[in-house]
Amino acid sequence: MDDMPHHDDMPMVMNMVMKMNFYWGKDVTILFKGWPDNNLGMYILSLLFVFFMAFGVEIMSMGLKMIEIKRPIAVGGLIQAGIIYTIRMVLVYFVMLAVMSFNIGIFIVAILGHGLGYVVVKFRELAAADTTTTGSNATDPKV
Repeated sequence: MDDMPHHDDMPMVMNMVMKMNFYWGKDVTILFKGWPDNNLGMYILSLLFVFFMAFGVEIMSMGLKMIEIKRPIAVGGLIQAGIIYTIRMVLVYFVMLAVMSFNIGIFIVAILGHGLGYVVVKFRELAAADTTTTGSNATDPKV
């Protein structure tokens, strides 16, 4: 007369334990169940994937400054900006979820991707600022 399901009747709901501290190793689940599946080659691929996602987040942080738009910014420009922002946010959350695997390798490549992306963005901004100042007809004072 017991209405509660017995242990034998219940399907296995959770069969993995999530690690809650940083650790080294290729035995990790990143974003999707079974990936990289304790496979060294797939682990290296996942490291590259997380690196390029983090790098892409920083590159996309420039938004429309990086993409030269020939037409005036109106509805098309706003839609394009919205799409870029949405893709950037998807990448941000994917990187965050990957780092939540607590794998030190994933954490390091995420930081390196963000760092290198930031350097590229700042270098491009400085180069653009340099061309606008040298492109103007400003004269250098002679000493």
